[in-house]
This record gives sequence, structure tokens and C-alpha cells, in this order.
Amino acid sequence: DFELRVIHLAPASSAPGGFSSLNPRQFLASLIFQSFYCLLMAVAEPPPLDILVRDPEGFTIWNGPPFSNGEPSVKLNKVPCTSTKFSEDGSKLMVIRSDSVISIYDSKNLVEIRSLQVLNVLAASISPCGTYVQTFQKSTSPQDKNVVVWKTDTGESVYQVFQKNMTKTTWPSIRFSSDEAVACRLATNEAQFFDPEDFSKGITHRLRVPGIAAFELSRTPGSHVAAFVPESKGMPGNVQIFACAKELQNQPVARKSFFRCSSVQLNWNYGSTGLLVVVQSDVDKTNQSYYGESKLNYLTTDGSYEGLVPLRKEGPVHDVQWSSSGKEFAVVYGFMPAMATIFDKKCNPLLELGTGPYNTIRWNPKGKFICLAGFGNLPGDMAFWDYLEKKKLGATKAELSVTSEWSPDGRYFMTATTAPRLQVDNGIKIFHHNGSLFFKRMFDKLFQVDWKPESPDKFGDIAELLKSVDSLKLEETTKQGQGSKTTQASSKTAGSNPSVQKPAAYRPPHAKAAAAVQAELFGVGPSGEMSKNALKNKKKREKQREKKAAEAAGGS
Repeated sequence: DFELRVIHLAPASSAPGGFSSLNPRQFLASLIFQSFYCLLMAVAEPPPLDILVRDPEGFTIWNGPPFSNGEPSVKLNKVPCTSTKFSEDGSKLMVIRSDSVISIYDSKNLVEIRSLQVLNVLAASISPCGTYVQTFQKSTSPQDKNVVVWKTDTGESVYQVFQKNMTKTTWPSIRFSSDEAVACRLATNEAQFFDPEDFSKGITHRLRVPGIAAFELSRTPGSHVAAFVPESKGMPGNVQIFACAKELQNQPVARKSFFRCSSVQLNWNYGSTGLLVVVQSDVDKTNQSYYGESKLNYLTTDGSYEGLVPLRKEGPVHDVQWSSSGKEFAVVYGFMPAMATIFDKKCNPLLELGTGPYNTIRWNPKGKFICLAGFGNLPGDMAFWDYLEKKKLGATKAELSVTSEWSPDGRYFMTATTAPRLQVDNGIKIFHHNGSLFFKRMFDKLFQVDWKPESPDKFGDIAELLKSVDSLKLEETTKQGQGSKTTQASSKTAGSNPSVQKPAAYRPPHAKAAAAVQAELFGVGPSGEMSKNALKNKKKREKQREKKAAEAAGGS
């Protein structure tokens, strides 16, 4: 009934009287229809896939797959630079052009919207939503505040602080949650919190954690922070989870202690309910590994689980990754050949992906496909799985790969061999979700290749998309089959015509020579006809057989 009303009302909205000619009920129905239509158009037209490529001459932007003529077209001509970085949501692109100029681009229109003049810049980082840029400069004294936070919209400095050096655990100096709802900085024996909307307030509150060496904010929502304290003076190391809100930071909501701990990797899930902790030690007391030992721990914010993940094979933890739903995680572990297992958020095994020379796992943004690979010092084997269907789709190789990632729509998997890790065989490979090669290009030297980040929600359901693609392929196959039938029918018609002779099959020279020898020995020509002598001998043999048969009949 609603559809009939909408079809009836659609022309009325464009009448000379406009909306004023409609009664309130008609106006409301028309408004709902137009809003629904705009929503459908937005869903029906997903954003394009863009690829950033950087070489010694600078960076450029390609139009991503599918390619029109099998080759990508250039969306942005080459821009000289030394480094580039997309914001986590893909809205902004930060480009370091030299040691004193940083440009901010609008990723959608690829237009420069801000240029920052920062002298002697050593490093820069962009916030997840592209609101802020941090820069680290050379400092000569503690009075020089060498870490500056810039607002990209206005280009003004909103916060400054001194930082002695830059390490993996201390840079970026100020960390943001994925939704930029929380901003936090690591300091001596504490974590300092800021108001992301107004840095002029300074430090809003502090979280005291004696001996803290690293921390990690949860993704979305930014509701919790994980703090790592290494072992010291015979005391075990530990990881604690605190709420980010000031009034809830009296006690940790979860805590796990462990000995033989040199460093940790903290991996939050989507939804901020679970934390995977890869605990690494430089020394393996069992002497089974030269690279030390590692264990995988799991903690939840509700305290329902705090302990080791039950892995079925001894050896190091090579890689872990959460699914896009935050309800499952995949682990590659054990001595080679390594094992891969998918667990639920209660650490129950859901699916075994087998064993092989693997050390990397990549879950596509839609949570449907998984790539299990062996990169680095391994030969580059890749296995593609459909997690929802619980089946293996295909296998291939991408040797010497340095980086690898799924496209935002989850349909393509890109690997790259880049410098300075490898100075030879630099190039890009793009594979379909089942492992078949889609595109390949080699470079003399390649520094960086990245997909432009996009929210997976902007793309349709990949299962429905693949079904439509398969149906198109089926139609093409059917048409080809009909074409082949037509060709067969025409060939039959041509065969019935006596004037059309069938071409003779090719005979190599040695086959011709063999036929000549056969004719000499057995009296059979190349065409299969017998010579005169062969016919005469055949008649003699037949007469002799008839004579013997007659004698045998008379004797009986």
C-alpha cells in the first residue's frame, strides 16, 4: 500500500504548486520516499578503491580495481615527497614534502587543504580521523618543546611538550582512540589524559601506574586503556586494563601477571571488550628457539577470562588478528610447519586452518575471507579460506612480499615487495579473494603501497556481490556455449558439401620415412593400399588355406 502511494505521489511533488500542493500526510510520505531513495543511492554507489604508490620520485594515486583495460589509471599525478600516511578513516592524507613542509590533502577530492611549515621535522603522525597532526623536531634543550600538535582545519598549534627521544613505544607522543574520543600520553609512572576537543585545558587527569613502559587505547569505543609494566627486581611483569573515565580508574578491571617477559604486543578487538597480549621473552630456557619464547594471553574487560589461550602446538606465536566483528580471533603459532586456529571470544577453537610454512594471517574487513601466508624469510605460500563456509578456496605464492593487506571492500588482496627491506624485484601483486592473480606490476624501486582506508559498511555484502559476478560469468559461458553450437552446426553443413575437402593432418618427416619403410617390408603404402606383390601373395595364402580345408573334409 505504501509503494502504491509513493508511486502516485512522486509526480505530485514536481507539480507547479510544489510541496504546498500536498496535504500533510502526502508531504510526509513524499519526504520519506525521497530520503529512502537517497539512502538507496548512497548504498548502491560504494566509494572507489584507491591505491597510493610511492617511489623515489614521489607518490601518486591510482584508481583501484576493477581496471577498465587491465591497467590502473592515474587519479593524481606524481607529487614529490619523502613520506605519506592516510588517516585511519581515510578522510585525510598527510604528505611530508621535505624536512620543513607537511601537506594535508582531502582524500576524496585529492586537493591540498593545509600546508604546515615545521623546521627540522624528524617524524609526523596524523590522528585516526585526521583532526590533528603531531610533529617531532630536533631539540637542543629541555626548554624546547619539540613535540607539537597541529589542528588540520586551522593549521594552528594547540599543544606543545618536550620529549627527549623517539621510540616505538613513545611515538606518537599522544595516542588517540579510533573515534578520537580519548587522547592519552605516556609519562614516567603515569598515563596523562587530555580533552581531544580542547587541548588548551592541558592534562585533565592522570592514571598512576608505577613502572609503566607501554600502553594501548582501545579502538572503538575508546573506553579502556591497557598498561604494561615489565618485570623488575624479581617482581613479575603485568598487563592491567583500566577504564578511561576518571571516576572509574580506582581499580583495574582486569590484570594478568607473567614471568620471563621482555616486551608485549597489545591487540584490542572491535568493540573494546577483549585484549590479546603476546608476551615475548628474549631467552628461551628450553633452548628450543634462538629467538626466545612467546605466549598468548587473553583478558576481557568484564573479567570473565584472564589467562593463556590454549594452543595445541609448542612454539612461538607468529601472528594474531581479530575479526571485524570482534567475536573471533585467528592465531598462527608453533614451530614450523606452523598451525593456524580460529577461536571465539571464550577461547574455544572454532576452525582449524591446517599447518604449513605460515607466519602471517589477514582477515578481510567483511569477516568472510582469510589469507594465511608465509612472508619474510618464508617462501611466500598463501592459502585463501572462506570462514563462513569453512572451506579452502585456493592457494598460490607471492615470494619476497614485505607488505600485504585486503582491500576495504574485502574482494582483493594486495602484496608488495618494497625497499629498503628488499632492493630487488620490487613490485605489486593483486589477487582475487580465491587466490587467482588479478594484476602485477614491477618497479625498479618501490617504497610504499597502501589502499586508501574506507569503512567496510560503505560496501555491499560481498556474498551477494560474488553471486552476481558468478551469474554474469554463467551467462557469458552460456552465450559462448550457444556460439560453439552454432559453429558445430555450420561445420556439419560444410561437411555435407562435397566440394569442401577436409585438410590432411600434419605428418612429421620421421613419420613419412617410417611409412616408406613399412611399405617396403609389408607392402603397405602410406595411404593404406596394398601393392601388386602383396595382393598376389595374399591370394596364394588364401588358396592354400582353402586347399587344406578341402583335404581335411575329404579325409573325414
